[in-house]
Amino acid sequence: METETLALAQEMDFSLLALFWRASFIVQLVMIMLTVASFWSWSIIVQKFISFRQARQEAAVFDRAFWSGEPLDELFEKIGSQPDGASEKIFASGMVEWRRSHRQDGELIAGAQARIDRSMDVAIVKATENLTRGLPFLATVGSTAPFVGLFGTVWGIKVAFEQIAISQNTSLAVVAPGIAEALVATALGLVAAIPAVIFYNKLSTDSDRIISGYEAFADEFATILSRQLDG
Repeated sequence: METETLALAQEMDFSLLALFWRASFIVQLVMIMLTVASFWSWSIIVQKFISFRQARQEAAVFDRAFWSGEPLDELFEKIGSQPDGASEKIFASGMVEWRRSHRQDGELIAGAQARIDRSMDVAIVKATENLTRGLPFLATVGSTAPFVGLFGTVWGIKVAFEQIAISQNTSLAVVAPGIAEALVATALGLVAAIPAVIFYNKLSTDSDRIISGYEAFADEFATILSRQLDG
């Protein structure tokens, strides 16, 4: 009897695909959700690495142009009022408000400095939103995926015990498939959660550094304009 049970267990297919098709509907649903979450997380991670690298390159190029000694008006004419890069947009927003703050007679309208600061702050907020878009999803996956996988495991074990009760057989051939299917759900939860947590922390730190660079530039630019206002 034991030999037959062992032979039956060895003949069973324990590949991931076979375990998925043998799992109950709830466990299958959990597996699908975790797989989709994992792929979506990786798509966000790859996209963020690309966009962050582009943001750093754009900021470096603009920083060299800004501090090259070229007159600000000429630099503004080159990049225009609707540039693509975030650093350029912050600069353009300040320059646009700077020009709007002059009357036709050349005199400045009161409160110009405050309006320039607010314009650049709005541009920084928009750049921040673009940089951090998708990161909350990584945080959500990282914090919830293990528990979703655990739910699938608990449900799969429940179904396995139900099958044992129905068949009144506690042999390995009856118990092993259900337990294996249940554990796959936990494994998928960890596969989805671990990269999401690691790269959320990494990308959050990178985005904070980029945003700090934007804020530092806005402060320096505001200081330059403030000298001209005072002059």
